[in-house]
Amino acid sequence: MLAGRKVLVVLDNARDAEQVRPLLPGSPGCMVVVTSRSQLTSLIAAEGAYPVTLDLLTFAEARELLARRLGANRVAAETSAVEQIITCCARLPPALSVVAARAATHPQFPLASLACELRDTYGSLRAFHGGETADPRAVFSWSYQQLSRPAARLFRLLGLHPGPDTTAYAAASLVASSAGHACSWLAELAQAHLITEHNPGRFTFHDLLRAYAIEQARADDTEDQQQAAISRVLDHYLYSADAASVRLYPRTRPLTLPPPPPTVLPEDPPDCAAAWAWFDAECSVLRAAIEQAAAARRDTYAWQLAWTLMDFLQRQGRWHDWAAIQHTALDAARRHDDRSGQAHAHAAIGFACRWLGHSDEAHAHLRQALELFTELAR
Repeated sequence: MLAGRKVLVVLDNARDAEQVRPLLPGSPGCMVVVTSRSQLTSLIAAEGAYPVTLDLLTFAEARELLARRLGANRVAAETSAVEQIITCCARLPPALSVVAARAATHPQFPLASLACELRDTYGSLRAFHGGETADPRAVFSWSYQQLSRPAARLFRLLGLHPGPDTTAYAAASLVASSAGHACSWLAELAQAHLITEHNPGRFTFHDLLRAYAIEQARADDTEDQQQAAISRVLDHYLYSADAASVRLYPRTRPLTLPPPPPTVLPEDPPDCAAAWAWFDAECSVLRAAIEQAAAARRDTYAWQLAWTLMDFLQRQGRWHDWAAIQHTALDAARRHDDRSGQAHAHAAIGFACRWLGHSDEAHAHLRQALELFTELAR
């Protein structure tokens, strides 16, 4: 039908390369534009397709989208609310379009009220209902439903990961699998644009995709399965951080931990340089894990993870971060009535206060640590 003609063929929202291939013109002269949430790498390799990857909108582009839908004057009149809306929508066009439609339908609503609504439901998709094609859930489902079962399970459980990013080893512990399998499933998720490899070997996704993953986990995985996954990933970071802290500073007092569970795949940096690099890459994840553990009343994880970070933060001179983390650990240990945890946290806070020049506070915490350690040694 297209032979000898010049026709622009647009194939929108393709599922995979095999759905596209039979529709490609058999002779030159035509241009084909394919849109898809999949990377369609086999079209690039076999058919010479040229990939154009669309990132999230910039803030300027997101403001322009809202201005076109709502009018430049309305957007310019509430710049702070517009910034909050863009942030809560994660710069994602479908989410911005849903909010813009709601604002256009109710021109009397101040944008600040819509921004407040989004903040109140932040971390979920409850505020986004735009019909079958505009709802972000529908857009995400096009990719999610094409995943293999193991990759879909990994995606769901990644929503439970403390964040902000993960590696194949942590993902393997999360789903109780090997690093090799986790690598292939992460690659599948990246190809489907459900996660992004923002640095070599490190994967992340934006908050709306995390919210979608959590929704799917609650729908498809039991509470026990979710809690087991959280335990495995916290164990992964605890055992890995404990090993790295000993490499970083061999004279440190390591935690007394039982052998790791067989379903957990901890990392063991081979030397000091590797341990430093590991902490440098994982520090923000460890801090998030401490906060997650404390919020979930997994208090032993909270103080033990905080203890493993002590030497790394000390070497970086991050005394305030060190003290803040250890206060979280102390609260968790007290809540759990864990005397060992309290002793470790008091000692760590005392060391931090010493470096900060707060001598009286340091003395008080170190005295409490000494009393608790003496009591435990009896």
